[in-house]
Amino acid sequence: MSDPMTRRQLIERGAVLSLPMLLAACGGGGIEGGRQTGTGGATDRTLRSPLVISNWPLYIDIDEETKKRPTIQHFQERYDIAVRYIEDVNDNDEFFAKIQPSLQAGQSVDRDLIVLTDWMAGRLVRLGWVEPIDREATPNATNLVQALRSPGWDPDRTYSLPWQSGMTGIAYNPELTGGPVDTVEQLLTDPALRGKVTLLTEMPDTMGLVMLGNGDDPSSVDSGAFGKAIETIRGAVDSGQIRQFTGNDYSGLLANGSAAACFAWSGDVVQLQADNPDLVFTLPQTGGMIWTDNMLIPKGGHVFTASTFMNFVYDPEIAAQIEEYVNFICPVEGAREVLLERDPDIANNQLIFPSEETLADVHIFDAEAADNQEFKEQFQALTGA
Repeated sequence: MSDPMTRRQLIERGAVLSLPMLLAACGGGGIEGGRQTGTGGATDRTLRSPLVISNWPLYIDIDEETKKRPTIQHFQERYDIAVRYIEDVNDNDEFFAKIQPSLQAGQSVDRDLIVLTDWMAGRLVRLGWVEPIDREATPNATNLVQALRSPGWDPDRTYSLPWQSGMTGIAYNPELTGGPVDTVEQLLTDPALRGKVTLLTEMPDTMGLVMLGNGDDPSSVDSGAFGKAIETIRGAVDSGQIRQFTGNDYSGLLANGSAAACFAWSGDVVQLQADNPDLVFTLPQTGGMIWTDNMLIPKGGHVFTASTFMNFVYDPEIAAQIEEYVNFICPVEGAREVLLERDPDIANNQLIFPSEETLADVHIFDAEAADNQEFKEQFQALTGA
């Protein structure tokens, strides 16, 4: 399926996507691939120009005056190679549909680096369609924060490094709720919230939080625990507790008071708090979820050049530069210390640089379960997708 409103498509930071960008992203025909995948340059330890990167829109620093990307400019100048940075990842399934024909045929997708969310990254790893990272070229990978070092789908980070992360928890307006909303049970059953609650259309986020609320482990999902969470949500739907299931559009409902409390993404709430600082984001008492968008080298990508870029953005100075614009969770140790000097408001924001204690209370959803067609169909039937 293709989720109707992914979190980056309608972020509150103004610009959203231009029509030409959307048309380019939604165009059919896949991504042209010409080179045979071969070793993807795995034994070639010289830089290849241009480095070609596919990423989500609005996901790297931009100079508002020149409209150029300082991080990309800096990399080009340091290594004397060109970079083609393409904002053509608007939905995980949509992008997979573009690259699948070429990779299945053993051809390159003419990308050296792509950025995809955990469960889709896990699919590419299982299919054998990504190259191992050149570890000699990535000494800065040791700066990866502890909480993201060992996802189930790539436990040694052989094939991936996080680009950015975000937490999924509960957001609420205390003026409308009359007090804290800090448990999934309260969100789904409190009569005072009936008809004023929204849940997310992205299955790993909603099902993960509800499974935690039920005392189950979303990092290792079986059909029993999944079915139990479905029934928990169905009860809230049938009772009228849930107003609707949303993509990013929950942010508008929360902002205008149509929703009093909801499942929400931390990065969105950072933006919403700029207009309404009274809004609260909290992890439920039973724990929250964390999702990660990951850098991967598709088969046929140039391993050494892509790995060199990964190493570059894991320099704390560069990571801090990206974070000042992006405002999701930075995966790089040391970036916060840089920003304490440069932008203490960002450095001290727990939604951008959560404490180790907070990160110990979030969970990564089982990537294979997130990609399980039967589970997807059960969830879609529940949400009306």
